[in-house]
Amino acid sequence: MKLWEEKYQLNEQIESFTVDNDHLLDQKLVKYDCLGSIAHVKMLNKIGVLTKAECGKLIMALYEIITIDGNGAFIIKQEDEDCHTAIEKYVVKKLGKTGKKIHTARSRNDQVLTALRLYYKDEIKTVLKLMDNLVESLLVIKEKYINVEMPGYTHMRKAMPSSVGLWAGAFIESMKDNEILLSNVYKLIDQSPLGTGTGYGLSIQTDRKLTAELLGFKKIQRNPIYVQNSRGKFESDILHGLSQIMFDLNKMSSDIIMFSMTEFGYFELPDEICTGSSIMPQKKNPDVLEIIRAKYHQVVSFEFEVKNIIGNLISGYNRDLQLTKKSVFRGFEITKETISIMILVLDKLKVNESNCKKAMTKELYATEKAYELVKKGVPFREAYKTVSKEY
Repeated sequence: MKLWEEKYQLNEQIESFTVDNDHLLDQKLVKYDCLGSIAHVKMLNKIGVLTKAECGKLIMALYEIITIDGNGAFIIKQEDEDCHTAIEKYVVKKLGKTGKKIHTARSRNDQVLTALRLYYKDEIKTVLKLMDNLVESLLVIKEKYINVEMPGYTHMRKAMPSSVGLWAGAFIESMKDNEILLSNVYKLIDQSPLGTGTGYGLSIQTDRKLTAELLGFKKIQRNPIYVQNSRGKFESDILHGLSQIMFDLNKMSSDIIMFSMTEFGYFELPDEICTGSSIMPQKKNPDVLEIIRAKYHQVVSFEFEVKNIIGNLISGYNRDLQLTKKSVFRGFEITKETISIMILVLDKLKVNESNCKKAMTKELYATEKAYELVKKGVPFREAYKTVSKEY
């Protein structure tokens, strides 16, 4: 039985359409929903809704679910709709009347937001750690090849002298900026929505400060309407942060693909990370980098998918918001996996110093020659014209 079901049976086709795969996605949220419920139960005990004994039994049952879920045995069925229903059904079956008290002073609206934000916080921490590992891999390349010169390009033509160290350093700095962006998104979502009900407050006095502290939130999100309006808005911010990381991995992939071409030969990819051709025996293809490059477009599409879903909605909760969940979950999955794969590629990347040196042809130093004349007092435009005659 559903939490809202009373006097009628929902049409099966409608049920399948409205639930879709939400019950499957919610498997990721079981632990977080239980943690939110544990904090909520402790608060209900404090305000006198639950006795100390009831509180203890509920907490024990919720930790039991976390254990079962950790073993992969807590299954949410389509008829449950979501993890909230499955969890409540479990505690009601186990504790009877006491279990029925768990939903006092909350709605699935603030409940799901609480679970999602706890999940988001953990996922962002994981991504930030992976980014640190990626930076470490880039630092190894930068320090090892800091003095290895290679051409710098503009308009995909040789332009000025560059170096492998300069190339790696560019992505290090950019990744640091990405960390700032994602850390700011973390601060944005680090506010508790629990205790705002459906989006218009509660007629029972609760202790929102207590639940926020128990769940490790930095602050309380106060306006109940904004709590609901921020769903989708915060998700799009998360995906924007992830897409910036993926953008850098996209560009890094394009660079490595080009610089490892036979025609360039600045970088070398070992056979173990390349794939072959079904018809051409000689081929060693950088498929892994091509897929990394493409996955940026997936993540950035999720950002705009969420923004399009939440556009034109009136204030308050709308069921459209259910469709934003999958986009964020996939965004995290793709970003984490892609960073890990890029770390593997960078750790195995080799630089062909001989080919880099051969590529440092004289035209790369044209601007430098112009500035040598400037140092002697020649106006830059005259120096520019003088040097241009040589090429």
